[in-house]
Amino acid sequence: MTLQQLKQIITIADSGSMNEAAKKLFVSQPNLSAVVKEVEEEIKVTIFLRSNRGIIITTEGEEFLGYARQVVQQYDLMQQRYDEKNVKKKFSVSTQHYSFAVEAFVEMVKTFGMDEYEFAIHETRTNTVIENVKNMKSEIGVLYLSEFNKKVLKKLFSESSLVFEELFTCDTYVYIWKNNPLAQKKIISMKDLEQYPCLAFEQGLNNSFYFAEEMKSTYQYKRIIKADDRATMLNLMKGLLGYTLCSGIISENLNGNDYIAVPLKESEKMHIGYIRHKGTKISPLGERYLEGLKKYKDKIL
Repeated sequence: MTLQQLKQIITIADSGSMNEAAKKLFVSQPNLSAVVKEVEEEIKVTIFLRSNRGIIITTEGEEFLGYARQVVQQYDLMQQRYDEKNVKKKFSVSTQHYSFAVEAFVEMVKTFGMDEYEFAIHETRTNTVIENVKNMKSEIGVLYLSEFNKKVLKKLFSESSLVFEELFTCDTYVYIWKNNPLAQKKIISMKDLEQYPCLAFEQGLNNSFYFAEEMKSTYQYKRIIKADDRATMLNLMKGLLGYTLCSGIISENLNGNDYIAVPLKESEKMHIGYIRHKGTKISPLGERYLEGLKKYKDKIL
């Protein structure tokens, strides 16, 4: 049976008359009767009983019509979804856990609006950021390089036909709750941090030092807790006086002013940038997003 035949049978059922259905479909009644007969023979079920008053839908016919309506409705939904007028342009970003990357995304969405575009942002693990850009799930991936990880990650970028573009360079900071005893210090050392739990983002199967989102990934921490998301990190900073090592670029608009960044004495440089597919042109949305990210250079502490 065909989609057209299903639509014709549904029209007959809704019209309550073969004659009325034929008028609506602009076909002859004999042709419509032939369609019903062909479908009934195929499914081995009598859908309609004819009478002087029109048609009667059998019990088996009601069941068949239920399935037929679902098929037609799903087809109509698919057609609407992929109609050229209705298809929205898509833009996706993948990023390590940076509040400034999310804030820049928010501003970009506000600029373009959501009527014509379908947006996605994936705040995720380092390897997933790379895979998402490699597989073109995301146009842009935001992450950092350091003296420690750059050789390994750049090799991975090259093998995946990706290029890294630096946005800005910053020092390493200690990110803590404002009421942490260390919050009053002008600079914090690794020795100062020993009695507090270090908080690190879980990297799953790719839990290599090179994929760590925090600086000093090879340091022998006495206490360490791993978590999956930024909200949990903030809760642990407050509940257990934990800390994490970051770029120092924080977003009070998104995270509030309960958390501060204090310079780390044993600071190392973080080269924050983005990856994209080699040879591809950045879309207007991507360009606007990157402009937003570049503005955070002025907010480096």
